[in-house]
Amino acid sequence: MECNEKNYIKRLKSGKEDALEYVVDTYLPLVKGVTYKVLSPLNNEGIIDECINDVFLAVWNNSQKFTGETSDFRKWICAIAKFKAIDYYRKEIKKSEINLENERLIHNNSVEYEVLALEGREELLELVNTLEPISRNMFVMKYFLGMKSDCIASKLGVTRASVDNKLSRGKKKLRSKLININLEVI
Repeated sequence: MECNEKNYIKRLKSGKEDALEYVVDTYLPLVKGVTYKVLSPLNNEGIIDECINDVFLAVWNNSQKFTGETSDFRKWICAIAKFKAIDYYRKEIKKSEINLENERLIHNNSVEYEVLALEGREELLELVNTLEPISRNMFVMKYFLGMKSDCIASKLGVTRASVDNKLSRGKKKLRSKLININLEVI
């Protein structure tokens, strides 16, 4: 029996490799688009390709969990692609933060200075994590990744004014929390 648009889900659940080939051929452009949208700020094609492969591996390994019609499969694979890409993005951000910290340790001879800088950075990251998710993402993109407001707006599908407003409000919240922390220490 040959795999087609009417039986590929059933064949995929049965572990037939031709069904996976059909899924890859049919949904590769969609999966590429979703992963590229999330991972393009990293400017690393290798990570995007690795993520795409992981998406199809997840589809293969979790095909039994899919319950729905053929029309629902598109939404299901998009959700897998989106969340895999977000996971990859987070891992790469953590790697880059670790690399920056290691680089700073190599270039700076003062152990005391490094300890103070790391403590300040950890406190700042804790404070940034208290922001609402959209503001936190914008804050990370702007101040940790160095992206411009226009680029952030296009990536998140909002206006530049919205980005600037959320960043401004986020800075005010962080500033007031820092002042409260410093007052508590004294």
